[in-house]
Amino acid sequence: MIVALDDFYVLVGLLFAAVAVMTLRDPAHPRRWPTALFWGAYALLYLAGERLPPAVTGLLMIGMALLAGCGLVRGGSAGVPPEGERRAAAARLKGRLLAPALAIPVVTMIGSLLLKDVQVDLGGVPAFVLDPKNLTLASLGCGAVAALALACLVTRATPLQGVREARRLIDAMGWAVVLPHMLAVLGLLFAEAGVGKAVAHVVTTAIPLDSPFLACAAFCIGMALFTVVMGNGFAAFPVIAGGIGIPVLVGTYGANPAIMAAIGMFSAYCGTLVTPMAANFNIVPAALLELTDRNAVIKAQLPTALPVLVANVFLLYFLMHH
Repeated sequence: MIVALDDFYVLVGLLFAAVAVMTLRDPAHPRRWPTALFWGAYALLYLAGERLPPAVTGLLMIGMALLAGCGLVRGGSAGVPPEGERRAAAARLKGRLLAPALAIPVVTMIGSLLLKDVQVDLGGVPAFVLDPKNLTLASLGCGAVAALALACLVTRATPLQGVREARRLIDAMGWAVVLPHMLAVLGLLFAEAGVGKAVAHVVTTAIPLDSPFLACAAFCIGMALFTVVMGNGFAAFPVIAGGIGIPVLVGTYGANPAIMAAIGMFSAYCGTLVTPMAANFNIVPAALLELTDRNAVIKAQLPTALPVLVANVFLLYFLMHH
C-alpha cells in the first residue's frame, strides 16, 4: 500500500518529539525537564511502540502517569506571534481561515468513500492507495496533512509555525491530550481481565433482573456510570455489554443486538457529558476558552444528560425486540 496507518503514527511521534525538544529549549519553562520527558516518552510510544517489549511500554505509561499525577507536566511559552499581529492576520484572512478545518472532513470522506478499493501499479505489483484495514483513520491522517498544507498556503506561514501552534495547544491541554489513548487501553485491559464477567455477577446478584425494564435500566445506567469512571464510552462498552447487554438483554430477553449496542453507546455518551475524566470533551474546552470554572462545561451539559439517559431506558425497553 502507498499510505499506511503506521505512517501517521510516525508523524504523530515526530510531532510530540518536536514538542519535547521545544520544551527543553524553553529556559522560562517552570518544569521543562519532566515535561519534556513526558512528551518524549509519548513520542517514543508512537515511533517505536510495536518494537518495544511490552514491559518497557508499560513502564513508559506508568512513568507518564506518575509525572502527570505529581503535577510535573506544565505549559510553557510557545513563541506564538503577538496578539495584535494575530488579530490583524485574522481580519485580513477572514473566512479563508475555515478552509484548513473543512479540509479534514472533506478529505476524510473522499478517502473513505471513493478510495476504498483503488489500487495503483507499482512496478508490476498492485498496491492499495490507502490502508484498506484502517481506511477511515488513514483518510483522516491524509486530511490532517492536507489541512496543514492548506493552512500554510492560506496564512503564508511555515510548517514550523504549525508545530509551534501544536505545542501551544498541547501546553494548554496538558496531560489530558493522552487521556483518550490511555483510557482506551484501560478498557481493553479490563475486557481481557474479565471485568465484564465480574460486573455481570455483581449486577445479577444485587439487582433482580427478572424484569426486562430493570434489565434495560441496569444496562443503560451501567453504561453511563462506567463511562463516568472510565471517561470513554468505547472503553465502557465491552465491559457492560459483556456483563449485562449480551448475557441478560440478548441471551435472556432476546433483545436485538444492534439496538442494544446503539442505545447502549448513546447512554454511555450521557456519562461522557458529566465526567471530568472525558477531559478532551469537558476540561480541554474550558481551558482553551479560559473559563474560570473548570467544570463549567459539565454543569452546562448535566441538564441534558440526565433526561436523555432516562429516555434511553424507555427507548431500549420498547424497541429492543424490533
